[in-house]
Amino acid sequence: MKEPRQAECLHVPRRRLLLSVARSSVTVVLLVVVYYLVPLDQGLGIGTAIALAVSLALFAGMVAWQIRTITRSVYPRLRAIETLATAGPIFLIIFSAAYVLLSKNQADPFSETLGRTDALYFTVTVFATVGFGDITPVTGTARVLTMVQMLVDVILVGVVARILLGAVRVAEEARPASSGEPPGSEDSA
Repeated sequence: MKEPRQAECLHVPRRRLLLSVARSSVTVVLLVVVYYLVPLDQGLGIGTAIALAVSLALFAGMVAWQIRTITRSVYPRLRAIETLATAGPIFLIIFSAAYVLLSKNQADPFSETLGRTDALYFTVTVFATVGFGDITPVTGTARVLTMVQMLVDVILVGVVARILLGAVRVAEEARPASSGEPPGSEDSA
C-alpha cells in the first residue's frame, strides 16, 4: 500500500513543475540583480551588525513560512526543492553583501579587496567548504564574520534540510492513502 502512495507523490504535472522552475529562476535572477544594484557603500558600524542580524532573522522567518507552506502543499517535495533553490541564494547574498561592506570599510580585511563578484565567490567557497585559499580573511573582524557564516552554514545544511524533509513527510502523511488525487488539488504547489 505504501508503494502507490509514494508514486503518487512523485507525479507532478508538467505545468506545475515548469511554474516552480520559473518561479525559482526568476527569484534567483532578481536577487542577483538587486545584489549588484543596491548601494553597498555605507559605513561599517553597529548598524551594519544589526542589519546582518535582522537579515538573518528575516531569512529564518522566510524559511519558517516556507516550511508551513510545504506542509500544506499538494506537492510538498516540489515545494521543498523550490524552497532550497531560493533560500540558498538569499543566504549567500546576505553574507556576500556583508563581505563587500567589510572590504570597503576596513583596511585590508581580506587577502585582496573584494568587489561584489569576489565577495560572492568567497561566500560560495566558504559555504561549499572548498576554501581554495586565494581569498582569506586577514583581520579579526573578517575572521569572525567568516566563522559566523561557517556556523550558520552548518545549521542551514543540517538543521534546515532536516526540517524541510520533516515538513515533506508531514504533508505526505496527512494525505489519505486511498485517493488518487491529493486533497485540495486546486491548491498551488
